[in-house]
Amino acid sequence: MPTATYVERRGQIETYFDRTAVEAWSRLTSDAPVGRIRATVRAGRDRMRNTLLDWLPGDLRGRRVLDAGCGTGALAVEAARRGAHVVATDLSTTLIELARERLPRDLGGGSIELRVGDMLDPALGSFDHVVAMDSLVHYDAADMVRVVAGLAERTRRSMLFTFAPRTPALALMHAVGRLLPRGHRAPSIEPVGQADLQRRLVVEPGLADWRAARTLRVACGFYTSQALEVIRA
Repeated sequence: MPTATYVERRGQIETYFDRTAVEAWSRLTSDAPVGRIRATVRAGRDRMRNTLLDWLPGDLRGRRVLDAGCGTGALAVEAARRGAHVVATDLSTTLIELARERLPRDLGGGSIELRVGDMLDPALGSFDHVVAMDSLVHYDAADMVRVVAGLAERTRRSMLFTFAPRTPALALMHAVGRLLPRGHRAPSIEPVGQADLQRRLVVEPGLADWRAARTLRVACGFYTSQALEVIRA
């Protein structure tokens, strides 16, 4: 069951993306001109998305992929073009509507089902692969591992997710972010130590059949995120 901290943070994320960050997020995830800081975030997100896509099989025909926290759907589109049936879900109604507006007509042999809701909803079904790009970075390590364990119950092959690595540079960026007016702040990112996270994954009962595999950090200006691949042992 989701913890109280998970539910509280989930509500903050939904409110932020549906009310505060609509225009900014729409521009960031498009080709529209953005300022220098957001340009580094856009470039970092592009690199991270390409990394996660590289870690998925080139041929996804016949496989189901969950894009957990899909945002405007860029990763889902690329996975579908490899033949996957993608269930793309996000807490934000606004982002799902934007993803629907941007959905290309030609997805090759794949398909995309866009859903508003929680990535842990069992009604979404089971999957071969789960990708959660920057959708767990707002949760602390304990809740993050519980979410991964919950997703593992419905995943057959691999789970790819990102976390905010605990670094001095990231701590400085958070300090700068706290200077912004409260109404313009995003829900805080929770820095996580890689060693602590992997220790928690090893001892989590729900992940006994899983092991950590590849990991890669992307640092680009104001964007820092680390990808971790977890596969069935």
